[in-house]
Amino acid sequence: MEPYTPQNILMSGAAGFIGSHAATRLARLYPHYNIVVLDKLDYCSSLKNLLPCKQSSPNFKFVKGDIASADLVNYLLLTERIDTIMHFAAQTHVDNSFGNSFEFTHNNVYGTHVLLEAAKLMGGQIRRFVHVSTDEVYGEAEADAPVGNHESCRLLPTNPYSATKASSEMLAMAYGTSYGLPVIITRGNNVYGPNQYPEKLISKFIALTMHGKPLPIHGDGSNARSYLYVEDVVEAFDLILHKGSPGQAYNIGTKEEKTVLEVAKDICMLFKVDPSKVVQLVKNRPFNDKRYFLDGTKLAALGWRQRTTWEEGLRKTKNWYVSNPDWWGDVSSALVSHARMPWMTNIKWDNPHPGQNIVSELADLPSNAASTKEYNFLIYGRTGWIGGYLGKLCAEQGISYHYGLGRLENRAQLEADIKLMKPTHVFNAAGLTGTPNIDWCESHKIETIRANVVGTLNLADVCLRHSLLLMNFASGCVYDYDEAHPMGSGIGFSEEDKPNYDGSFYSKTKAMVEELLKNFDNVCTLRVRLLVSSDLSNPRNAISKMTKYEKVVNIANSMTVLDEMLPMAIEMAKRNLRGIWNFTNPGTMSHNEILEMYRKYVDPSFKWVNFTAEEQAAVLVAPRCNNELEVSKLKAEFPSLLPVRESLRKHVFEKQRRRKSKL
Repeated sequence: MEPYTPQNILMSGAAGFIGSHAATRLARLYPHYNIVVLDKLDYCSSLKNLLPCKQSSPNFKFVKGDIASADLVNYLLLTERIDTIMHFAAQTHVDNSFGNSFEFTHNNVYGTHVLLEAAKLMGGQIRRFVHVSTDEVYGEAEADAPVGNHESCRLLPTNPYSATKASSEMLAMAYGTSYGLPVIITRGNNVYGPNQYPEKLISKFIALTMHGKPLPIHGDGSNARSYLYVEDVVEAFDLILHKGSPGQAYNIGTKEEKTVLEVAKDICMLFKVDPSKVVQLVKNRPFNDKRYFLDGTKLAALGWRQRTTWEEGLRKTKNWYVSNPDWWGDVSSALVSHARMPWMTNIKWDNPHPGQNIVSELADLPSNAASTKEYNFLIYGRTGWIGGYLGKLCAEQGISYHYGLGRLENRAQLEADIKLMKPTHVFNAAGLTGTPNIDWCESHKIETIRANVVGTLNLADVCLRHSLLLMNFASGCVYDYDEAHPMGSGIGFSEEDKPNYDGSFYSKTKAMVEELLKNFDNVCTLRVRLLVSSDLSNPRNAISKMTKYEKVVNIANSMTVLDEMLPMAIEMAKRNLRGIWNFTNPGTMSHNEILEMYRKYVDPSFKWVNFTAEEQAAVLVAPRCNNELEVSKLKAEFPSLLPVRESLRKHVFEKQRRRKSKL
């Protein structure tokens, strides 16, 4: 059979240990291949692992994202014209699986299913799907078996991790049978080498020895494993990719075995440490297989053989960790006898929009381990307009940022996010405004309370406990024109005025949570109104909405021009400002005035029809409020803040005119 030659390869989870070594090899040996790495950058992966790829291949791209996002995966397969998938992404640490098995099911089974379904939808575009599995799917090998498990042996997993890997294998093989997807399965022995997060045995024992700490061994240390140096393993992946046959499984194994106690002694010997003084026997796992043993005949027939001896591989690994002690930062939580990653607490991952987070983060990554950036923002509301825009601004300004993974109403998930991402500031741009509008909230009151009240208070309290400033985007829809603040008078509602509008349930929840947040001195509340930006294609843009209404009410309101004001929100975070702020441009604009500007700058043929507020109320479930917010407090902090008309002209409509002139 002629060797297979890929063109465009998607490598999932390749910012992790084995995947990054595989990506590095392919980028180095085949610079004409287009390599796209998709990785959500979990605790055991790092962009630093991929620096050699960026240096080796002009056709390398990194995409930050989750394989569980069907939209994102489909988008990548289509736009990058992927013909080959190498699926490394998985939760792999057995200890963690005993304490958080649901997360393993979500990542390893559901994530694989998403990839397979996306590959199926591409028709015949996907010509290879290499699914990376483990020797643990075979279960415990007989203690005295002279021959290891071969590829046709039954799968008998014994722990939650291996059960999810066996399940994902079954899905992959089923897609191969039912849909003709060209699936190849790999099942490998334990892998060790440079860059591995120190939760696995060898990397963990090396890290502990470097820090002068004891080496905890589960049980009596007689459990036997086979270990392969990572460069040998990725050579096997190279061979399987090019010469492996679809529909087949390949064991990647060695006949050389070591007990856990022997591994500990060999590492002690490298560091010239007395094992009797540092080895500690601790409580065993709930179940700990005595032995895994593979038959590698099938892979050997393709031409693979182990090149690196145990002694050589262990020495290379030790030297790398000694030379790169800060590669992973603080790993103390991984070095305990029964490691549990603190953020692995039943997190339900959010799904990004198609193409979101497709960033070349490697370009800004320093070559050393430490980050040089002063700020690290944690943003909630990734799929929202403000949240997405904030991320874009942070990227443009070189500010380190991450999107929150947890749900606001789940306190444990928020704690996990903060422990994982270690932010300097937190931005909350999440919440429910209703789809297609706030009328939705009238019939979904519990969901609205949960997101807008409970979730926001949860986040504020968690931030308070971690001494973090919360920048909370709120709503100015808590006021309505009254006798003291008549429309057109220029007298706006100040930050100290009590809300006077409760005509919609959405506004009620916003006023309620704002009042409660006054008790938190770590919160900066930014009241926004009628959001607009230069992106008129965005359906959430107030101008875009107005142009699509059959009729509009000609009434004046305060507005927030995001192009000008969101950078101010970032600056306010840097200044550690607190309290309530009316976050709109000075002055008001009526609907007719806005549409006249739209006609002048965008569409000279545009026409609209007005109707009265009473006529509007007849077609709405919940009334709408109208108001002007007083912004002298914000203007004093930012003297250059433009009046709303001038800001619309400069930041919205003139940008539109320039874009049109370039077409």
